[in-house]
Amino acid sequence: MTEPSSTHEQRTFERIGGEVLHEGRVVTLVEDRFRFADGAEVGREIVRTTGAVGMLVHDGTHLILTRQPREAIGDPDSLEIPAGRLDKDGEEPLDTAKRELAEEVGFAAEHWQPIVRFQPSVGILSETVHLFCAHGLSKEEADSGEDERIELVRWPVDDLDGAIAAVSDAKTLIALLWAKANGLPGA
Repeated sequence: MTEPSSTHEQRTFERIGGEVLHEGRVVTLVEDRFRFADGAEVGREIVRTTGAVGMLVHDGTHLILTRQPREAIGDPDSLEIPAGRLDKDGEEPLDTAKRELAEEVGFAAEHWQPIVRFQPSVGILSETVHLFCAHGLSKEEADSGEDERIELVRWPVDDLDGAIAAVSDAKTLIALLWAKANGLPGA
């Protein structure tokens, strides 16, 4: 079977309009219209967000994970790395990660390393997630003002395979697989 071929020129497009279908506190659903170089027009439903950060946090011997309810998937005990939304205008992802680490789990970190930036679902979602590794921890609490039901979970660093098997969240899997492939700095 021969694969259909297309050139970059055939795949280029421009946004020609759209409408907001729903505007919420966290997401906006839009129906956007696009025109391709050959003149064809298409409509796409797109969920727009401000983006997010996730932090692979450890103290040298334990990962600091969270267990919290995720109503969207019906899971009252989702095991994840700490994370948060890029929801303050002009705040850089690293600054958001530092703020969210204090708000979600009550820590500050002396050392920060970027892991990767990724888009979790490019067919329908505009979100970009920025992942960082954080270590050299000290206590620092801040109130997010959100109703979060977060339990801290200290998971042994030497059981990355167990952590990988226990999670289904994409950002957490990416961070843990990075740690398995590269080792944890400071551990």
